[in-house]
Amino acid sequence: MHWPHRPPALLHRPRHRPRFHGGVAWVDVAWAAFSVANLAAIVIFSHWETVPFHFIWISLTLLYGFRVWATRPTAWVLAVVMITTAAAIGWDVYRGAQTVDELNEVPLMAAMFWLMVWHAQRRLAADTERELVSEENARLLTTQRRFLQDASHQLRTPITIALGHAELLATDLAGRQEARDIQVVVGELTRLRRLGERLLMIAASEDPDFLRPEPVALDRFTRELFRKWQPTSSRRWTLGRLDPVLITADRERLGLALDALVENAVRHTATGQRIQLSVLGDHDGQTARMIVADSGEGIAPAELDRIFDRFRSGSQLGGTRGTGLGLALVRAVARAHGGAVRVRSAPGEGSEFELVLPVQRPAEELAAAPDGAPGAGPALQGGARAAGSRPGHANGDPGPLGQGRTTVEEL
Repeated sequence: MHWPHRPPALLHRPRHRPRFHGGVAWVDVAWAAFSVANLAAIVIFSHWETVPFHFIWISLTLLYGFRVWATRPTAWVLAVVMITTAAAIGWDVYRGAQTVDELNEVPLMAAMFWLMVWHAQRRLAADTERELVSEENARLLTTQRRFLQDASHQLRTPITIALGHAELLATDLAGRQEARDIQVVVGELTRLRRLGERLLMIAASEDPDFLRPEPVALDRFTRELFRKWQPTSSRRWTLGRLDPVLITADRERLGLALDALVENAVRHTATGQRIQLSVLGDHDGQTARMIVADSGEGIAPAELDRIFDRFRSGSQLGGTRGTGLGLALVRAVARAHGGAVRVRSAPGEGSEFELVLPVQRPAEELAAAPDGAPGAGPALQGGARAAGSRPGHANGDPGPLGQGRTTVEEL
């Protein structure tokens, strides 16, 4: 039976030997000199031989703990120590300074030392194996991420071409029975294109160059998002509190994450139900929260723990199917910015998604701000609730509506 967490590539790989320390170091020479001095003390101070005798064995154990030699040199060192200490004590026994029972300590100390060697080498072998498994896992993750990037990139062009031809056919077949069928093709190709783009984005989120940060005013950014989405569906669109928070973020990636949250809200609401966008700056000025709240169907508690997993697509009120990657994309973008995404929801009461971002003020704002200025302006000190927002939401307390609600935070 193989170790459960051992990758398949390691199962057929020859086992690597533990990495022992080779060569002679200054500490080895120092220990040898110390041991010779103690051997001399055993012979000279024959009535006090117990102290230098144990000094030799204790120092050998400490040295091995730092050096961890291979088995063969360890056996040679152990044999030399056993012979020399037994000879020194034997000389004392020969002169009548010690009893012959003192010689029994040599094999006992050697046995204890060898047990310690056995445990140390087992641990070193386990550490070596763990390093190999970690390296192999990292290699497999890198390969998997590269495959996702390559596959998503290669699929983009043929999907775009097929979608373009399908749209042309849909225009030519307008008003005919076949138009319905071609619209299904267009819808599925559009969904497939979005799926490829989001897969590529999620796979790239681990790269160090994923973000291109720039100053972003979250209040203006949210208004632009509101104006873009308002004409797309017949929902009751509202703007909540918009604190004037300026952060450093990747505008494009942040826009994709917010689009995914708004798209999710549209899918899970019906005509006339409310979708509200808000920006709240926390009182300490360290974080800002971009909130997308809706009064739709809500999320069942059993689904909340897995809602940010890839390809988790819940039920929606009509419309086309989602990609199952929208919320996974939101989590990836939030983590890339050093933030988090949270959700509060209850069936029948709607949902609130919070994109929590650290407030990193741009360099030009820091240079222009006077000493002692607050991190994000006076608006961050306000405690008023957003217009139409749920009671107590601005300070993180779900309030009366939080009764029966489940909160999940993805870091």
